[in-house]
Amino acid sequence: MNYQTKQYQLSPAAGKRLIAKALIHIPEIADALTERTVVVIAGTTNGYVAEEFLTKLNQTEGFSRKRFFRGITLPPQYQVTEAGRFEEDKFPGDVVIVKGVWEKGKTIMDVADSLRQGDVIIKGANAVNLEARQAAIYIGHPAGGTIIPTLQCVIGRRVGLYLPIGLEKRISGDINKIAEMLNSSNASGLRYLPVNGNIITELEAIKIITGATAELVAGGGVSGAEGSYWIAVTGNEEQLNQADLLLKAIKQEPNFVL
Repeated sequence: MNYQTKQYQLSPAAGKRLIAKALIHIPEIADALTERTVVVIAGTTNGYVAEEFLTKLNQTEGFSRKRFFRGITLPPQYQVTEAGRFEEDKFPGDVVIVKGVWEKGKTIMDVADSLRQGDVIIKGANAVNLEARQAAIYIGHPAGGTIIPTLQCVIGRRVGLYLPIGLEKRISGDINKIAEMLNSSNASGLRYLPVNGNIITELEAIKIITGATAELVAGGGVSGAEGSYWIAVTGNEEQLNQADLLLKAIKQEPNFVL
């Protein structure tokens, strides 16, 4: 079979949209959306995920990505708390979907005790080591934030955990060693928790949707392209045609703004 390689440039916003579209193609998630419970924990990437899920269910009314996060990284001119919180009073809650119905205003805290095997939690992350398949979450809350009830569900009751994370969050260091350093009694600032789950970056997203393989080959840009990256996609003619349609459709995704 004749395989070819094409290159594509993606912005972080386009990457978020790509990841969100891929999650719907995962059988466990697709089944849970209509037959079980899916919890999309608030985060900037997960705002796109929630949007795609609710669009599929024809329930987008009342949802906005504008404040769908708890902690966030912003330029210096924005006023955020030490834990990265911004305009916390406008937080709308997570997106909890029970048997195809969005139960507005609920959070992971409200439903964690009821989740069981077959249910799914979608939780964003702050760092990914692509080679080692490691992910980590920054923690600002003194009780551990939303990851603590999430892990109780995953470890205690085998609830599925998916970690959508964009390539702009890639790092090269050993995440376990970084956690030792940042969580030390001699350190200050946010804490750092390595988390095991199904990591979905843009590379996995392309594979899930088209069957082609993808590799990160370059990164960078200016004039609004900061944080963008180049991906090489390898596949047969049909796979590359799918990739063309997919990546061209999301290429113009506007940057995330408050």
